[in-house]
Amino acid sequence: MKLNVKAFALTCGLVWGLGLFCLTWWIIAFDGVTGETTLIGQLYRGFDISPIGSIIGLIWAFVDGAVGGAIFAWLYNLISNRFPCK
Repeated sequence: MKLNVKAFALTCGLVWGLGLFCLTWWIIAFDGVTGETTLIGQLYRGFDISPIGSIIGLIWAFVDGAVGGAIFAWLYNLISNRFPCK
């Protein structure tokens, strides 16, 4: 079975981006806007616990998830072609 690289990349990007967006708003709902730099904020420039930071994090996470998903699907297809299941 082969994976569709574009579809898998899009799915990974959406899941990771929306997941980070929802997590940010969850923290905002319970702790309020802090504006503190987090560990993810050190990786994703501009991300912090704020409404604008959640949008910036969504964009960064979407791109990161899409690239990671594309690489994973490409490697999966490459390995599955070399070592077919019997």
